[in-house]
Amino acid sequence: MEACHAAASFGHDVTLLVRADTRRPSRDPFDFYDLSPIETLHVCQVQVWGTHQMRRVGYLLHVIFRVIACEDYDAILTRDLGVASILLRLPSSKIPPVIYESHNFDPLVAESLSSVVSGGRAASEAKRRRLLAREERVWCQADGYISTTQGLYTELIKRFGHRQRAVVIPNGVRIPAERAFVSPKESSDPLLVYAGHLYPWKGVDVIVHSLQFLSKVRLVIVGGVPSEDDLGRLQELARALGVQKRITFTGLVPRKRVPSLLADGDVLVLPTLAVGSLGNYTSPLKLFEYMASGKPIVASNIPAIREVLTDEHNAVLVEPGDGEALGRGIKRVISDQGFAGRIARRAFDEATNYSWSQRAEQVMDLLTAVVQDRHRQN
Repeated sequence: MEACHAAASFGHDVTLLVRADTRRPSRDPFDFYDLSPIETLHVCQVQVWGTHQMRRVGYLLHVIFRVIACEDYDAILTRDLGVASILLRLPSSKIPPVIYESHNFDPLVAESLSSVVSGGRAASEAKRRRLLAREERVWCQADGYISTTQGLYTELIKRFGHRQRAVVIPNGVRIPAERAFVSPKESSDPLLVYAGHLYPWKGVDVIVHSLQFLSKVRLVIVGGVPSEDDLGRLQELARALGVQKRITFTGLVPRKRVPSLLADGDVLVLPTLAVGSLGNYTSPLKLFEYMASGKPIVASNIPAIREVLTDEHNAVLVEPGDGEALGRGIKRVISDQGFAGRIARRAFDEATNYSWSQRAEQVMDLLTAVVQDRHRQN
């Protein structure tokens, strides 16, 4: 939504197709993400019902029909591997150029699914082979390709070889027109904040464990969907460790509330685990929001995060999955306000390199080149 809004703000006519979540009340996307409506941004929520598989098939059919019969698009950008794979099976004369934006390597995610999602099971060998074939087809046939991390880009080249019109563009963050850095202040009861999903691979359990090594430190966990098991799992863990009175769970909150919740924190924590491809290749959106907040960051020392953060330069990086190591990193920050201020200021300044508007410009440069390629071919 943020990426589409940024592109539309440059005057491009953008249609965003999303599969509506029929299990929850409909929400206005502009209001939820705290974005001003733009005439050139059209959000189409595709209504499909039934089982997960039925909803998936219905959405794919809608996309195919819309692309072929209904709309005159200059290009299609999707981060859905299935959508990209199906569209690329169609004759190029019937569809506009297709650009795929990859946020992960699906076969490896499927392999480690039991560690990624509560109650998840690793995919079968047959499914992993199908996903690998899709990844290769899309890498080789897409008119343009975006990877959100250098690590993922390198992995794709290693597996499938080099290709043209492939770029690395990290995720982004909203940068207010007016912003000012506020130096961290000493607190007698420091507040940690985590914002994001609560899936096991996000490592939120590790923050809960770290409280055993931190006295007088409180924690706010922002996120979590009541219909999923993760929130209950963390609440049970907090009770088992005897730290539940120091933790506040906000549950899922509107996007507009997140900046103020981050601003309340003394330290922001990003404890992502090194699980399969996720730790190596995933570019966390919250990482850039943390940087833009001007608060000191303690994060896992994993490849995807090291592409943006450097230990003791703009963050403190710690061994992933180790509550005691995370506790030491947090102590490093809360015990030295001068150091905390320096790393927070560097992250705050560097966040401007990852604005959604800059990202939109990079994406549109690729789309323009791809469209020009198609015109030359015709």
